[in-house]
This record gives sequence, C-alpha cells and structure tokens, in this order.
Amino acid sequence: MGWTKLEIDAMNRVSHRVAEKLGFYVYLYVDPRDSQPFYVGKGKGNRMLTHLNDTEETEKVKRISDLRKLGLEPVIEILKYGLTEHEAFLVESAAIELIGIDRLTNRVKGHHAVRGRLRDIVNDLGAADIEIVHPVVLINIRRLYHYGMSPMDLYDATRSAWKVGYRKDKAKYAFSVYAGVVRAVYEIAAWVPGGSTMLTRKHSDNSKPRERFEFVGRLAPDPIQRKYLGKSVRRYFPAGSQNPIKYVNC
Repeated sequence: MGWTKLEIDAMNRVSHRVAEKLGFYVYLYVDPRDSQPFYVGKGKGNRMLTHLNDTEETEKVKRISDLRKLGLEPVIEILKYGLTEHEAFLVESAAIELIGIDRLTNRVKGHHAVRGRLRDIVNDLGAADIEIVHPVVLINIRRLYHYGMSPMDLYDATRSAWKVGYRKDKAKYAFSVYAGVVRAVYEIAAWVPGGSTMLTRKHSDNSKPRERFEFVGRLAPDPIQRKYLGKSVRRYFPAGSQNPIKYVNC
C-alpha cells in the first residue's frame, strides 16, 4: 500500500530535523497480530506518538493496553507525509472511509468526509438556496453525519449535545445540516441539560455533556419540511466558520 515506516529514537521522539521533513502526515496504528489498522490520525511533529501515553478511556487506548498485556506494541506506520494541513485532512478522511469507521477505534469520521452515492452527491451540489424566514437554529453535524443513516440516528446526532446560549429558547425549529444542505427539520419542544435523555449513541468521554444542552422535539409539520428540506443554507455559514451552531431570526 506504499506505507513508509518511521524510525524513532528510544525516547519515542521524532528529531526536529526529521519532523521538518515530515511536515503534516497521516498515520496508522496497526495491530501486529493481524496487520490490520485500528486507528487513523493526522498531525505533525510527535503527534503520532502521543497515543502511546494516552490515559483516556477510549477504544484506542484499550486496544493499545490489550496489546501490551500480551507483550506487544502497536506498529505505527506513515500513510502519507509532506502534506499541507488541508491535504492531511483529506487523506485522513479518505483513509477512514476506505477502511471503514466500524473497523477502527476512531470516534468519528475525519473532516471533509463526503463519501456517498453519485445521486446523493449530485443532489447536494445542486441544492437550491433558501431564505430562512422562521426562527431557526442551524446545527452542523459534519462529524457525525453519513449518507443512509437512520432517522433516529440523525435525530440524536442533531439534538445532542451543544454549547448554546439564551437564543436557543427563541428558536422554534432546529435544522440538521451537513455539507451546507438541510437533512432534517425538527420542531423544538424543549432544551434540557446534555446527557439527560436517552440517546442511540454514547457521548465521547471528554465531551462533558452536562456543560451542554440537547433538545427534544419531533419532525416539523409537512409545510415546513417541504419548504426547507434538501435546500442549501451554505450562505448562512461564513467561509472558514468552525462554530457548528448558527441562529437565524432569533
């Protein structure tokens, strides 16, 4: 597969000279028992080595711990190096998509993950712009969305759990947004502390859901659905915006 193995010193550090030549890279943690990758990451410098001393309660750390109990260590391999940061994001996403998130210990898909059927991609790119005239909170679920996800998974990915302010109480509807397109429209019944209602997925260990909020609600009435579902709201998210929450008419 064209992987390049990296030599490191006894202190598990990459020299400054080597780090400069590596630039941004995408790396794999491979299980030596079956030669299968179980984690994909990106970074620069010593980023790839930090997981070896990680103490978080994650599937990745558990896998490393299980290997060490057998007297083994994960094999760290470089998939691609000499990248810009943007290129590293793209390679990481592609690798996760190709291997399959269900075969990895990564918590979420990488940035810019857009794998889907041709029909889905064409529909997304051709989505008509819409002007929002109702009080709405737009929720960008870019790291949780995947084409073909179930309605319940989509609902839970949209509603929990977010850092939202007082304007949340003025929003009547919540739009689930991915790649700038409205995936679902919900009528908000109430906001409650994060993690206080049943979800189809677990919060990540460091998400601190109680410091966030989640909403409960139902699908919006048909006229509202027809107006907004499948439409583009890209113009409401400025280029480079990192905040997944956007209020409109609130």
